[in-house]
Amino acid sequence: MYGLVNKAVQGLVIENYGEETWDKIRERANVDVEMFISNESYKDSLTYDLLVAASEIVNQPASELLRLLGHYWITEIAVQHYGAMMDAGGNSFVEFMRNLPNFHGRVAMIFPNLKPPTFTILKEEKNSLHLVYESARNGLEMFVVGLLEGLAKRHGIKIKIDQSEFKSTQPVEGVN
Repeated sequence: MYGLVNKAVQGLVIENYGEETWDKIRERANVDVEMFISNESYKDSLTYDLLVAASEIVNQPASELLRLLGHYWITEIAVQHYGAMMDAGGNSFVEFMRNLPNFHGRVAMIFPNLKPPTFTILKEEKNSLHLVYESARNGLEMFVVGLLEGLAKRHGIKIKIDQSEFKSTQPVEGVN
């Protein structure tokens, strides 16, 4: 994953638990990187190790930390780094979701090795959206829940998410 993701984990932890807790998490995860470079690619395992260590140290389920990270990604990271693209993505939650493939295409210009997930709208109804999320990475479903919650907040709506199935074949220990 790109360093920007790890910077988001760091920001979430420091904002909610403090710098000292972040240092403990890095130590527990055996991560000696002191400053992540946003557009540098890091092994996915580094990010997962940080999340598992954070879960243990702050005594929160990793799934809840992933959800919070997704929300933080939209409300903090995306606003800071992709503000104009976020604004151009659509005037409503549904419009933004329809335009998400284009958004990821533009982000891929900045991050050439990006492997974004796909989001496919299967069915739209007046107050309902059937969305399929697919990713090469396992165990990030709750991150997506947080992303969707953050997007809903950004667009001033409340949403209820019903997850019908998970397709992860190899759950990441401590993350699911």
